[in-house]
Amino acid sequence: MAKVDIDTLKLILQRNLQDPRQINDIINDINVELQEQEAENEEKPPPVKKQFCMLVSDPEDTLAGKDYVGWVAQIPEDESPLTCPDRIIRAAYEYNQTPKGRRLPLETIGEACENVSAKYFKEQDIWMKTKIPVHVVNTNNKIPKFEDPGA
Repeated sequence: MAKVDIDTLKLILQRNLQDPRQINDIINDINVELQEQEAENEEKPPPVKKQFCMLVSDPEDTLAGKDYVGWVAQIPEDESPLTCPDRIIRAAYEYNQTPKGRRLPLETIGEACENVSAKYFKEQDIWMKTKIPVHVVNTNNKIPKFEDPGA
């Protein structure tokens, strides 16, 4: 929608309306609306800076030589990644208090990641980026030297 300057609007109203009181009332109403919109814009907090963290499903408490899956989440930048499981658990507790949660209560982190809506996660300052688990790949973090046979 195009924005019109208040002075331009006042000139248009003066050309089309004869009653100066009506023009002043319209201009005052517009100014009140603009002030309310500015107040609403000022009330919004700045967006939270977030960091990614990976939650790994490790029921046997061992990572060596096995295939694992996990979930990707975001939390505020200044928080510890170790708080991710607690945040998901608290969101699951809130979900389990709802009528739907009482019918089918969540019992695992995986069920919580798949079934809890973003509303409950947002209350706990966690944003789930994957609802279904993704594969975790192990790496030694090195790039081998490439030997060009044609050189």
